[in-house]
Parts: sequence; structure tokens; C-alpha cells
Amino acid sequence: MTTITFHSDNTSRQRREAIMFGLLRVAAGINILALVGVCVFLLWNGSPAISWEFLTEPPRRMMTAGGVWPCIVGTFLLAFGAMLIAFPLGVASAVYLHEYGGKGRYTRYLRLGISNLAGVPSVVFGLAFFVTFLGMGVSLLAGVLTLAVLTLPVIINTTEEALRQVPDAWREASLALGATRSQTIARVVLPAAVPGMLTGAILGLARAAGETAAIMFTAAVFYTPKMPDSVFSAVMSLPYHMYVLATAGTEIEKTRPLQYGTALILLVLVLGMNLIAIIIRDRMQRKR
Repeated sequence: MTTITFHSDNTSRQRREAIMFGLLRVAAGINILALVGVCVFLLWNGSPAISWEFLTEPPRRMMTAGGVWPCIVGTFLLAFGAMLIAFPLGVASAVYLHEYGGKGRYTRYLRLGISNLAGVPSVVFGLAFFVTFLGMGVSLLAGVLTLAVLTLPVIINTTEEALRQVPDAWREASLALGATRSQTIARVVLPAAVPGMLTGAILGLARAAGETAAIMFTAAVFYTPKMPDSVFSAVMSLPYHMYVLATAGTEIEKTRPLQYGTALILLVLVLGMNLIAIIIRDRMQRKR
């Protein structure tokens, strides 16, 4: 009787696991189909607007003609600048929390602050702090710092998870051979955790490049034909430009092809930056 009961419980458990895995596969398939559908829709509607003029010239004729070159440059500068600040700061924070912080009260407060930071509206530290309190105005620097703060929790959490995946035996072996703790972290732990750290950078880069609300009052302007000549210059960006074309333009219907074209360029730009980061991560992973 005991054997029969055990076999029945095992069969029931396997059936439940099969059902759950089936539901997960269905959910994953729906997400993939939705992503493919969006990409095909943008490609179908946006490709007619793509031309050399569209890629290399500023907008003209009240946004109904011209291109998006200033927007491409602004989006790249905002995303790349945010990563230059957020990635090293996030990695250093994660290393302290995981390797040095322990489980004390101060570390708990830090983790609570990081969790709360992820939920703070960007207008609080973007418009209120960087633009108004620090007097940066609507500028590239204010936008970069705002996006850096937005992506910081993502990078810290993913980097800390990557550090957890490094076996403790590697740390113990390095210390046993006479290396100091800082040498162990720099030469053993961090190189092994780099692929996971770059995953966080990829996620942060995608978020920074696609943000609209965070830069609306901190960095982006309705129109400027000039390239930024300093960190205190305002810039155009693809997400905000697409928002302007769709909601605030004088002839919205005439700009419809440009809206789809801008969305397609933004998608390609984000995918391109992510692809470069993924290639770098995979090459470093193969060298381990």
C-alpha cells in the first residue's frame, strides 16, 4: 500500500510539473509572437520612410520632412553616457554589498535604499534635483544622470546575482595561495562574474535608450538642428521625437510615416547596441 501511494504521489507531481512547464512554454510563445508582431508591424510601416535623407538630416517643415539625425545622436549620447556612470558605480556597489557588506544593519539599509530607488519617479531626482536644485537646466548632463540613476538598481541587482554564482571555493583557493581579499576580488571573482555583469549592462542600456518620461523635462527638446557642443546643451532623442510627432505636431497625419520610421530606427538602434554588448559578453564567457 505504501509503495502504491508513493508511486501515485510521484505521478501526480510529474503531471503537475508537466502542466506548469506547458503553461510557461505557452506564455513564452505568446511573448515571442507579440515581439515578432511588433517588429514586423514597424518594419512594414516604417521601412518606406527610411532613406539617406531621413538618416542624415534634421527635421524640416514643421517636422513633416527631413530626418532624425540629431535624434539618433542624442539617443546614443544619453544611453552611452548613462552606462558610463551607472555601470562602474553599480558594479562597485554590488561588490561592496556582496563581498564586504555582510548582513549588518547598514547593509540592510543600503539594500532598502536601492529597492526604493527603483520605485522613485524620475521627475523627483531628474527635474527636481538635477535640473532645478543643482541648476543644470534641460541639458545632456541632467538627462545622463537621470538615466544613470534609473538604471542603477538593475545593474546592482544583476551584478550581485552574478557574484553569487562564483563558487566560494575559488575565493578560498585564492586566499589560501596568499592573495589578499582585494586581489581575489579583482583577479578571480570579477573576471568570472563579467558575463553576468554585462547582462545587467544590456538591460540597463535598453531601458536608458527607450526612456521618454525621464528625459522629457531633463534633456530632450522639441527641436534643435545643432549637435550638442557641451554637456550642458539640450538634445533631441528618438523616443521624445516620436512622442512629439504623434501628439504635439501641427500635422500629425502627415507625419505618420515619420513616426513609424522613427520607431523603427529606435528599435534598430537598441537592438544594435544590445547585440554589440551580447557579442562582447559571449566572447568573454568563452575565454573563461
